Amino acid sequence: MTPAAERRLLQAAVVLVCFVPLSASLSSLWYGPRWLSGVAEVPTDLDSHFRYLSGLFLVMGLAFLATVPRIEAQGERLRLLGAMVVVGGLARLASLVLVGVPSRGHVVGLCIELGVVPAILLWQRRVARRVAADPNFARSPRACRRAARLRHDSVDRKCGPDFDKLSPNGIGG
Repeated sequence: MTPAAERRLLQAAVVLVCFVPLSASLSSLWYGPRWLSGVAEVPTDLDSHFRYLSGLFLVMGLAFLATVPRIEAQGERLRLLGAMVVVGGLARLASLVLVGVPSRGHVVGLCIELGVVPAILLWQRRVARRVAADPNFARSPRACRRAARLRHDSVDRKCGPDFDKLSPNGIGG
């Protein structure tokens, strides 16, 4: 598989995986904790906190989606978002151990948080390296510098003979 094809596959996987947190956060914002099974009476403070965290969850999902167009260059952002998700997954795992097994939807969330997200982070790193090494992948001057850093080169020879004459903003001079 070419680096470009693998990149498209990763982009599709991220979009697909984002469907879960985006739909859950929107439901949580709209209905509050009442949409969860077994919840009848909800204290005001719990509802407030639940909806607040759901808003954060929504923004995290949107931030993941924002990485899709240039996913090969979004390693730092993906790792930060991924760390947030994994820490949340570890908190959910602690709840599972201390309180008990939650409903199926939360177990699926746990699997995504501690399994799928770390796998996507590893996959993104692989794609970034493959794209950086591919001479046929079109790059902007900024992307050329990033590719050189990924390969620990001082100059990215695949970006053309004038690459080393570019200023930090990518304009020759």
